[in-house]
Amino acid sequence: MANTYTQIHIQVVFTVKNRNCAIHNNWKDELYKYITGIVQRNNHKLLAINGMPDHIHILFGLRPSQSISDLMQDIKGSSSKWINDNKFVQGKFSWQEGYGAFSYSKKEVPNIIQYIVNQTDHHRKRAFLEEYFELLKEFNVDFDDRFVFKPVDIEFIASDAI
Repeated sequence: MANTYTQIHIQVVFTVKNRNCAIHNNWKDELYKYITGIVQRNNHKLLAINGMPDHIHILFGLRPSQSISDLMQDIKGSSSKWINDNKFVQGKFSWQEGYGAFSYSKKEVPNIIQYIVNQTDHHRKRAFLEEYFELLKEFNVDFDDRFVFKPVDIEFIASDAI
């Protein structure tokens, strides 16, 4: 759109379904490249991507032509199909429903890039849920902790299946 100028930096965080540690080192770089392609195909600018076996952080410059929810639907839907088509995991891979999205000013971007790049070191000191709750609180996001990236209760599933 002519005469539309924006500078919107978003970090999204999302997890593997049930927070399973399903993202393996031998194919995670391919996954990150695939997701980078999705972000770029949608005309956004990927600034950083990294994660752990159970979750991913992505920092990108968002173009206002697409909503975050539409982009996340594309990223999660396309990447889970790609993982399943390539048979990187036994059974069916899927991402957990939902995500966190946090905005940053331009001057904060270098620190957030470093934070994302250094995920392995970061998680030696802090567990994922602790980190995630800290982000929600820092950004004053209202949330119900019953629905925040927790594994499915195995006992509930077993009793439900009877």
